Amino acid sequence: MKKITALFLFITIIHYSLNAQNKIGIFDSHTDVGKNVKPGSAKYNAQTQQYIISGAGTNIWGDHDEFQFVWKKTKGDFIVQTKAEFSGKGVEEHRKIGIMIRKNLDGNSPHINAVVHGDGLTSMQFRRSAGAQTEEMKMTITKANILQLERHGNIYIMRAAVYGETFTTDTISDIDLGDDVYVGLFVCSHNANVLETAIFNNVSIAVPYKGVAGNSTQMTLGSNLEILDIASGKRETIYTVPYSIQAPNWMPDGKHLLFNDNKGLINRFDLSTHKIEKLNTGTVTNNNNDHVISFDGKMLGLSNNEKGGSIIYTVPINGGIPKQITLKAPSYLHGWSPDGKDLVFCGARNNEYDVYKIPSNGGDEIKLTDSKGLDDGPEYTPDGKYIYFNSVRSGLMQIWRMKPDGSNQEQVTNDGFNNWFAHISPDQKWIVFISFLKEEVDAGAHPPYKNVYIRMMPFEGGKIKVLAYVYGGQGTINTPSWSPDSKKIAFVSNSNMSE
Repeated sequence: MKKITALFLFITIIHYSLNAQNKIGIFDSHTDVGKNVKPGSAKYNAQTQQYIISGAGTNIWGDHDEFQFVWKKTKGDFIVQTKAEFSGKGVEEHRKIGIMIRKNLDGNSPHINAVVHGDGLTSMQFRRSAGAQTEEMKMTITKANILQLERHGNIYIMRAAVYGETFTTDTISDIDLGDDVYVGLFVCSHNANVLETAIFNNVSIAVPYKGVAGNSTQMTLGSNLEILDIASGKRETIYTVPYSIQAPNWMPDGKHLLFNDNKGLINRFDLSTHKIEKLNTGTVTNNNNDHVISFDGKMLGLSNNEKGGSIIYTVPINGGIPKQITLKAPSYLHGWSPDGKDLVFCGARNNEYDVYKIPSNGGDEIKLTDSKGLDDGPEYTPDGKYIYFNSVRSGLMQIWRMKPDGSNQEQVTNDGFNNWFAHISPDQKWIVFISFLKEEVDAGAHPPYKNVYIRMMPFEGGKIKVLAYVYGGQGTINTPSWSPDSKKIAFVSNSNMSE
């Protein structure tokens, strides 16, 4: 009996060891789908978080497929996203790269994929049953390099964009692949004798919130702490936990981030070692995601959830005894003045949310806005000449600005999104903010667990660019998160990691 048990244990160890060796980044393995396909390859560069995939195959079409597939076995609902681009000019204009979901690894398997062809054609292709003919829904855009495929039961949503632009979307609602599926990335050369190569960046598989999140701000899902390079759009996941962390602040030393966790504590994250240290905030231990570092880096402002609502405190940047600043609740901190003398916050008084200013050592609060509806997210520009904020006064939530005394209130953005939390870069060249879809979110709400954009516009005005396509929302980028050199931002994306 002992020998059998030992043998079983040995086989189990070998099995898991082989599986671990086959893993490619977040995926379980890779294979050439189809018969007698020229062998492809797949590599994951952990340093750059890139997938380099080479594949051959005559086509993904008709009643069967041939291609190289990097896959993960999964079930339930999920959202797969990547930035996918061919490497080199290529041979066939109909070569294909993209995201694939298959019932099995047989060449004639039912499947659905989000695909970009060598000539730029961008489409959603699918086979309804084993051996059936492939069908296609062509998108109105071409040459997309941002692809997202989302599953809700038998409903599949494809979103595609040229990086920097917003998504174009198509949906199909009657594809039954079963609960357990193979999901991943693919390359097909459209030529049995040729290998084509593609590079996949910013690859993620997010498991969404189960149920209807609505406008609730309750945070329960796991979190990815990410760094985004402004110039290239390259994202790097630097820390992942199966619970909620929120609203990273980049410390002025450029070496650390601060964020709050699901227990209401403030954490200091070392960017070089990835070690976590709990910041001493005394009796203030129920902090929400509205915390801000002073411009000189010496002080930290906190918003602490208490019996009557959120109250603002300040504490030395390295921790210490907190000082209470606001007497009334709720008060949600969003900005310091550059000289450190004032704080600006969103406060609810008489059932109306407005922007207020208060001395950073405490004192009388001054009301800066009085429009009907929510005014939120106030933040000073580095030169101290303006306070940016978001307001629903024109219908949707939009970015506004005003003078520090509340005068000359003017609208900055005016588009079809709900825009929140404008963060001005330290060099005052750029404004970053988060955008919710108006069809998904009410103008006065910023819930978690939505498809959102992190967008950027020049400080002096101009075209707005999408920097990141994110599953997140509340807690993603509530407070200032620019790096001191204005080259990067930090933010949080979300996924259910409980299973």
